[in-house]
Amino acid sequence: MVSLLIRKFSGYYESRPVLTTMAVNAVLGGIADTVAQTLTAFKRRQRQRQLDPEAGSNKDSFMSVEIQEFDKKVPWPSNSLHTRPPPFDFERLVRFMSYGFIMAPVQHRWFGFLHKTFPMEGGRATTNALRRVAFDQLLFSPCGLACFFTFMTVTEGGGRRAVVRKFQDVYVPALKANYIVWPAVQMLNFRVIPIQFQIPFVSTIGIAWTAYLSLTNSAEDEDISLGSP
Repeated sequence: MVSLLIRKFSGYYESRPVLTTMAVNAVLGGIADTVAQTLTAFKRRQRQRQLDPEAGSNKDSFMSVEIQEFDKKVPWPSNSLHTRPPPFDFERLVRFMSYGFIMAPVQHRWFGFLHKTFPMEGGRATTNALRRVAFDQLLFSPCGLACFFTFMTVTEGGGRRAVVRKFQDVYVPALKANYIVWPAVQMLNFRVIPIQFQIPFVSTIGIAWTAYLSLTNSAEDEDISLGSP
């Protein structure tokens, strides 16, 4: 099945690279947000069980421990503990798929630029891979995160003040998390993965990362809607 998918993707990529990348990005972005929304609902249920004396036997389960560890990184507003898990937000899913779809041409051009500027031939593969990572993390990543939070805030109906608030509260922590995760991933990507698979590889690994961003973005929105300082 994997071999078949790779052949199909390679064929589509060879004929229509940008459109293929856009479609793959949209699908993977949708998967990531679905994971994030499912995790959000699970977090709320776990907290409700912790508040319920009869559910005490469940709070030490393996999944509960994992969610509690995640809460330390993406804290959930305390005022929302008594509310039910929200219904699945299809509009939010569309926003994430749209963002991946729109950003794909930019990513395609950026990866093409890195491929031409820092070729892996001529005995300088490792050095140029490091240069690609440096350029990607110092230039593209900060701009990409800025575009992500701006796009999400504006499409959710927020204005300039909401964008500024979002940057003040979540941009720097998200950028720090980016520098923990992505340099090693991109080093492997640039050094080993063929160029036609680099964006899909990033998007696949990015399911967990995009889920983290989705949780960060939605947790901040919930905090604002509840009137927290």
